[in-house]
Amino acid sequence: MWGRNVYDSISKFLQFQLTVNIVAVIVAFTGACITQDSPLKAVQMLWVNLIMDTFASLALATEPPTEALLLRKPYGRNKPLISRTMMKNILGHAVYQLTLIFTLLFVGKKVCVAWQKHVKCEHL
Repeated sequence: MWGRNVYDSISKFLQFQLTVNIVAVIVAFTGACITQDSPLKAVQMLWVNLIMDTFASLALATEPPTEALLLRKPYGRNKPLISRTMMKNILGHAVYQLTLIFTLLFVGKKVCVAWQKHVKCEHL
């Protein structure tokens, strides 16, 4: 039971970390190429990785095993750690996050200015 739980935790951790790192590298590279300045500085990237590693590992390390794990067939020794489903999830989440980040990066000022014109708030 514990072995399957550890395997699942490692798989979830890898899926989360690969998604975050793929997005961070693409944002840093593309932002540097297009805007001539990286949207994420080196220290910011280190902090993102430190915080993501810490919280993800704590969350996954404290997940208790369940009896349902014993109902599932064990994985073979030669089964890849990153399955086809995991790769689809990683790429899907990365595309979603990149779309959101690039929208904010390249169109964010226009959206904020347009929003401020329509909202009559004294603190803006």
